[in-house]
Amino acid sequence: MGFRLLLLTNLEGDDSRSMVEAWPPSLMNAIPGMAVHLAATAEEAKAVIGSVDAAYGKIEPDLFSRAKNLKWIQSPQAGPDPSFYHRALVESDVVVTNMRGIFSDHIGAHIMAFVTGFARGLPTYSARQSERRWAPSADTVYLPEATALIVGVGAIGAEVARLCAAFNMTVVGVDPRTAEPPPGMARLVGPEMLDAALPEADFIIVTAPETPATQGLFDAGKFALMKTSAFFINIGRGATVVLDDLNTALRAGEIAGAALDVFQIEPLPSDHALWDALGMVITPHVATVGPYLNDRRTEVFLENCRRFDAGQSLRNIVDKSVWY
Repeated sequence: MGFRLLLLTNLEGDDSRSMVEAWPPSLMNAIPGMAVHLAATAEEAKAVIGSVDAAYGKIEPDLFSRAKNLKWIQSPQAGPDPSFYHRALVESDVVVTNMRGIFSDHIGAHIMAFVTGFARGLPTYSARQSERRWAPSADTVYLPEATALIVGVGAIGAEVARLCAAFNMTVVGVDPRTAEPPPGMARLVGPEMLDAALPEADFIIVTAPETPATQGLFDAGKFALMKTSAFFINIGRGATVVLDDLNTALRAGEIAGAALDVFQIEPLPSDHALWDALGMVITPHVATVGPYLNDRRTEVFLENCRRFDAGQSLRNIVDKSVWY
């Protein structure tokens, strides 16, 4: 059959751009009759958007208004910026798919580095090392007696459940859509049970996407429900955590520690109070870093192109109204 595809190459990162620019021969070889248009600028995209059936990249409102035949958009990210889901797109019949599932092993390893680091007191020893101070401590968390609460049980949450269970932790999940707990998860509840689950947890691990319901979810009220011995970890989206409230909770001893890879404001300003809050571990949005990501992106996109051409259901379809 074949169809007309627009590939936007004005993406973040030279690696991503070169990946997309290399796709056309593979696509046209896999799908006879396919026409592929590369666009590095808005003007180049406007020249063809009216005739294409599908697109890869962020289709801004002005460009979207010119799309007469568009039926499918593939997001380059697992969780794009909320502005990706502008009103015209959400209210249209255009199908959106994302890249969820390709980062689970890398992010899972990053989360477990936080979990095991907190359990063995590594942030404390790191601070003492900077002071050249030899001061052993008995403060540890015995993981087989600890409960991990995973907020957001998608592909990443499921992988973290498996890894936590391998350390014999009790794993509880909170998710609005997942119907059955994945392997390693003892219990799965809906978001309405989050407040009841927070006081049980030794580790609160947030892998939830940014949605209208999760923006600012973890605020002063949520931190007040946690154990004073609990550790809070967020690698989902920065907008889910109110940073000033987290800083207050740490300094007031309401929780024992926190580790964040994503932030409300990125980069985190150098004068932000969280940088030197006791028990705070900061990594600069690197939990997804690892090998094979472009290979995985290519695999997902090529499969979806084949499915689209054959009129089959696409992989990773998004509910546009809630952005994931």
